[in-house]
Amino acid sequence: MWTSDEGNDVTADRAGGVQSLERAFDLLERMADQGGEVGLSELSAGSGLPLPTIHRLMRTLVACGYVRQQPNRRYALGPRLIRLGEGASRLLGTWARPYLAELVEATGETANMALLDGDEVVYVAQVPSRHSMRMFTEVGRRVLPHSTGVGKALLAAVPPQEVRALLARTGMPAATERTITEPDAFLAELAHIREMGYAVDDSEQEIGVRCLAVTVPDSPTAAAISISGPAGRVTEAATDKIVPVLHEVAGRLAIALSSNGTASPTS
Repeated sequence: MWTSDEGNDVTADRAGGVQSLERAFDLLERMADQGGEVGLSELSAGSGLPLPTIHRLMRTLVACGYVRQQPNRRYALGPRLIRLGEGASRLLGTWARPYLAELVEATGETANMALLDGDEVVYVAQVPSRHSMRMFTEVGRRVLPHSTGVGKALLAAVPPQEVRALLARTGMPAATERTITEPDAFLAELAHIREMGYAVDDSEQEIGVRCLAVTVPDSPTAAAISISGPAGRVTEAATDKIVPVLHEVAGRLAIALSSNGTASPTS
């Protein structure tokens, strides 16, 4: 039987959850937010839990393989999480595909879904356009976020100081002559994206390709959807028609991804 410092660690909260599980997952998420490696004192300061409680939870997570203790006594996310993450990403792509198919039907262009994974954007789902000339991005492909529509949409929701730190780690290599390669210019672009409500990649990843992207609101993990196509088709006039469709589909996808969501692609 599990017991807490107060002898009641398995007390159910008002939503019917088990407190020890909620605390363990909260610690894992805090570790991920801090780069994947933390000390007990950092976790205690951030979570508000007493050190003995954190130490006991971390021992359990280490024993299960979800956390590992480093030689410096700090704790790092463990390799067993990789299997869970890969499985979840595959399922996320499966759930998203009907919504992406709807985007293709409405816009005629290739639709994508991507996540921010560490310092990179990873594509988890795609439905291709029916046009013979179309954009294709392999599912599982990883790219730096500064030159993509989905990457810019995702980073627009990240605090500026964290964006600067990410850019310092990755650099800002130019994929094309249109790629933004200066941090100040990129942060100004993100401010503009927040005002507009969508991001544009205008030949910044590939010459002649234009991409429009929006975030999936309140997604369990930071996610964005986009359409991509030749700049001759994804024009300014087309943008005015496509962006509302992107927002509408993203909203319903967000409901479907929530724990109790029941929205369907055609509802």
